[in-house]
Amino acid sequence: MHVGLGLCFQALDGKTSDKEVYRFELGLAARAEAAGFNSIWTPEHHFSDYQMTPNVPQFLAWVAGQTRTIRLGTMVTVLPWHDPVRVAENFVLLDHLSEGRAIVGLGRGLGRIEFTGFRAEMGESRRRFTEYTEAILSGLESGVMQFDGELYKQPPVRLRPAPYASFRGRTFASAISPASIDLMARLGVGLMVIAQKPWPQVVEDLTAYRRRFLEINGHEAPKPILAVFVATHEDPVEAQRMREIYIQRYARSTVEHYEFGDVSFADIEGYEYYAGLARNIAKHGLEKFNGFLADLQVWGTPDAVVEKLTGYVDQLQAGGLLLLPSYGGMPNAVAQANYDLIARKVVPALLAHDVGGDLGVAYEPELQYVAAE
Repeated sequence: MHVGLGLCFQALDGKTSDKEVYRFELGLAARAEAAGFNSIWTPEHHFSDYQMTPNVPQFLAWVAGQTRTIRLGTMVTVLPWHDPVRVAENFVLLDHLSEGRAIVGLGRGLGRIEFTGFRAEMGESRRRFTEYTEAILSGLESGVMQFDGELYKQPPVRLRPAPYASFRGRTFASAISPASIDLMARLGVGLMVIAQKPWPQVVEDLTAYRRRFLEINGHEAPKPILAVFVATHEDPVEAQRMREIYIQRYARSTVEHYEFGDVSFADIEGYEYYAGLARNIAKHGLEKFNGFLADLQVWGTPDAVVEKLTGYVDQLQAGGLLLLPSYGGMPNAVAQANYDLIARKVVPALLAHDVGGDLGVAYEPELQYVAAE
């Protein structure tokens, strides 16, 4: 099974300077290849302490220069905040700099603070995401960006350098709402599952997605990627304490950043799902929802963590895991110990877990991607 490292560069609670956050997390990234991870991923976020990750391709280009084989993923690039031509250029250039190691991750965004900061209209995000994704995926295959849509109109321009290789089979998108999941199937894109819904609901969504994907595309969908925040310790009592402090703080930061309790999402086109979520939070209480988000993550002794993670993978028929070891205001010493124990005892067991494929692609030693059989 594919096992990736996720880094989120959180600066919560004002305990650590931005400089210190970056120095520490860059150190984790630089050691990821030697630690056995297959890939490194980071999300895109702006303007807050939630996650300081404003330029993901630039970060991944730095990682490419520190490594030789590890793959490079965006978790995700939020398309409505960008010019599609520049997004395509960034992915193509990253692929050249890394000799074909880039994995494309796409999303449409939810943080109101970020849409406001970019002067972008949230109500247009679903339509822009659809048009931008179609244009970018076509351009990455043809080497020419062109589109004539409702919101996006681009006369033909050549991408130079030309695409290094096809991105088919190594493009994924985060999707939570049923409409977004159906859209991913229509666009022929794999799914990135970031734990925010009950697992039975995720299984139901993936079943619908796979059925729709096969119906539209005539072949099976890529295996999804599952991103999980992990806390492990040899002492189960200490692992539980890490859940109560750090995983819970991560969950609270997510609720705060995305304003999940705000029912005004009902007034924004494309965000009706989140209005329903806000009503559910109002009914059951914000702290209960924080606990629910925390409980979707994984903690325990290394053996317990491996058992939980492989159980989720088998349940979702996933092709890979992205493990996030540093978050929620963890002191550097705690995060480093968590990272080291994950690398030493969790990653090898996960790599040995056979899922019958690797993120929909097979990676050849000569650094070329080919469709998985």
